Amino acid sequence: MKQLKLHATTGPEARRERVECPECRGVPRYCSLNVCPYFRGLLSREALERKLSSESVFGPSPPTVFVGSYGYPKVRVGPMLSLLDEEHAALAEDTQRWLELGLDKILDIRLSMLYGRRYSPVTAARSQERHVMILQELAMSLKPVDTEVWLEKRPLVRAGFQVRAAPFGPSAPAKRVQIAENPQVPRIVDRVAADTDMKAEASVNKLYTAGLREYDIVRLLSAGLLGTRIERRFVPTEWSITAVDDIIGKSLRKNVKRNVLISDFLFYTASGVHNRVSVALLPLPWMFEVAEFWHRNGVSGPFMDSELPLERDRYPENVGGAYHAVRLPILEHLHKLRRQAAAIAVIEIWPGWIPLGVWRFRELARRALAGEPRRFDDLKELLSHMRESIGRHLDLWVRRSRVLRFYEEQRSLGLWMR
Repeated sequence: MKQLKLHATTGPEARRERVECPECRGVPRYCSLNVCPYFRGLLSREALERKLSSESVFGPSPPTVFVGSYGYPKVRVGPMLSLLDEEHAALAEDTQRWLELGLDKILDIRLSMLYGRRYSPVTAARSQERHVMILQELAMSLKPVDTEVWLEKRPLVRAGFQVRAAPFGPSAPAKRVQIAENPQVPRIVDRVAADTDMKAEASVNKLYTAGLREYDIVRLLSAGLLGTRIERRFVPTEWSITAVDDIIGKSLRKNVKRNVLISDFLFYTASGVHNRVSVALLPLPWMFEVAEFWHRNGVSGPFMDSELPLERDRYPENVGGAYHAVRLPILEHLHKLRRQAAAIAVIEIWPGWIPLGVWRFRELARRALAGEPRRFDDLKELLSHMRESIGRHLDLWVRRSRVLRFYEEQRSLGLWMR
């Protein structure tokens, strides 16, 4: 897409987010139903076994249309169906509720998702093929839709862990897809999808302003329903996630930069699913920095990216999609407060983590910012508290932080303003 900047998963992202399973050691060819501890309990259910042995599978789709990135510009695309019931299907895409569920429940729900895939060129999203039109009709719904998929062969029972997107379960080539009920399509979605003169960025912002959730917008972008006619195409789901976070974040950033500064040094933190996100807000013009630490055989990191005043935007090669995922809720928070601040996010990943996607950074940051912050009079007090809360390894970040260096330079020049 010429009008929309898309970014593939970076090497550092992929290496850090690999599955470290004691059975298969993260190597897909060693993964099987007999040994996988994530599948073992789930697929022992007789009802699921019967569904997987059938030529066709019927069930509610959350709705989900997943587009892979392997082989781009010819990719795997297709719907996902829940092998459980409609209640679980409704939770399968609702990332805003996942922190309440816990890691085991999230895995239970996501690994029960059957992916019926087929290869398609990304430009097929502009075609009038029946298969494409059914997928796009499914993507426009905001409620679960009963769907039937006819499979070419018995599904491959293997966990589909991703870097930025949530995992899925069994997958198989699909011969045909059929929707068994009329999808519930909001009027705003229908209007934006029908507008083939509106650019993708404008479409994303319009849907977000109308109240759509990020993952609903991601699905529409992936299914090739946003943008001008000539530029519509299937977009890999992992790329769409970062694109949507980035587009909405940039729009909010323009407004935040017009606001007055906060008056105190603030610190927020929240943890869940073996991750912790801590956010520090400083009374400075908008800047942003992420420091990511992995507690895996010691502490590795920090992996860092930042943006400073007057700098051109560049892709965060070190942190990747997590950068935009955690920046969005911080900008939402400042926009709601009608205030401006420099923001620092410290991300920690603990042993026991299984890749579920970058949603957890977005939702943990939202949870943290929804709480009451700790307030400090100066930077020294803030950093002292952060060391106590996070650990001495934080000094590795302090020595390299571009935001802290900018703060010290402005203060020494007498340009710093409260």
